[in-house]
Amino acid sequence: MNNNELKALVKEVKTQFTILGTIVAVFWSVQVVNATFFNYRLNYYGISPRNLTGLRGIIFAPFLHGDYLHLLANTTPFLILGFLCMLRETSDFFVVSLLSMLTSGLGVWLFSPRYSITVGASGVIFGYLGFLLFRGLFKKNIPSIAVSLIVFFLYGSMIWGILPSSPYISWQGHFFGFLGGVLAAKLLPSK
Repeated sequence: MNNNELKALVKEVKTQFTILGTIVAVFWSVQVVNATFFNYRLNYYGISPRNLTGLRGIIFAPFLHGDYLHLLANTTPFLILGFLCMLRETSDFFVVSLLSMLTSGLGVWLFSPRYSITVGASGVIFGYLGFLLFRGLFKKNIPSIAVSLIVFFLYGSMIWGILPSSPYISWQGHFFGFLGGVLAAKLLPSK
């Protein structure tokens, strides 16, 4: 690797950390404002199933969280899995995020209990998991397979989150987010 390639790599990694750091800062800022000034009333902008107004939650829900522990539980996997989504191409992160957000949100809107409200970034995080696990399977190249295996060993136990376990956890969001990530793994081109 020559000096110009190294500089380009350092610049790309800085950009990736800036993107992830900015999004996490937005998550935490929204949480502080929501908890401090609105007593969590902003969570009504989450996904409200089979209600036309509830569709707005597809966009807002990933930025809203039930409490600080919920946000804390989402922050680390968002950073790690989000960064791994950027390894091949930074733009992959945006495609996977958008597809996961849409499929997770629509899945929740269609299949969650009628009078529930779903918030949190976990649908997107499960999208990252689906993308990273299936990218190696679909692309069949050594780097993608290696990342898939690493993610499986580090985060494979998360897969159980796509199954119903608690009335307070949206398995629908996890399941459909995961499917969105798998779809992104299938659709994004290899290089």
